[in-house]
Amino acid sequence: MRQFANLDELNGAAGQVLGEGEWFTMTQDVIDKFAEATGDFQYIHVDPVKAKDGPFGTTVAHGFLTLSLVPTLGRSVYRVGSIATGINYGSNRIRFIEPVKVNNRIRSKVKLVSVEPHPPGQRITTEVTVEIEGAAKPALVAEILSLMIPA
Repeated sequence: MRQFANLDELNGAAGQVLGEGEWFTMTQDVIDKFAEATGDFQYIHVDPVKAKDGPFGTTVAHGFLTLSLVPTLGRSVYRVGSIATGINYGSNRIRFIEPVKVNNRIRSKVKLVSVEPHPPGQRITTEVTVEIEGAAKPALVAEILSLMIPA
């Protein structure tokens, strides 16, 4: 876990890979709960029997489930002190490259692209790569924007 005292110190790390997060196991229970929350019950996500004969040989996580886990996966990568709050601001680019199969372990690798003034705080741009343990290709690569507001 990388620690930064404040946003000025974080800005000094622009262009650097900040680190890799902890592994997270994508269980069928997590996939099923996401399906229930979003109403996306496509068989490749929620029907292990039918999915066995499908294109991936098992159930896979929704791409947007993997994307929605980016904040959770990144929590163990870095922290910035003297922040009142941080909020999701959006994304510039998202690419879903490989499906995350049930019981795969995933983690994020975070590269700091920039820290720019954006009242009432600083807009943080990171390139997040969600890696699948043992896979040659990542699950996704996204440029994520957040707004950090100083305390």
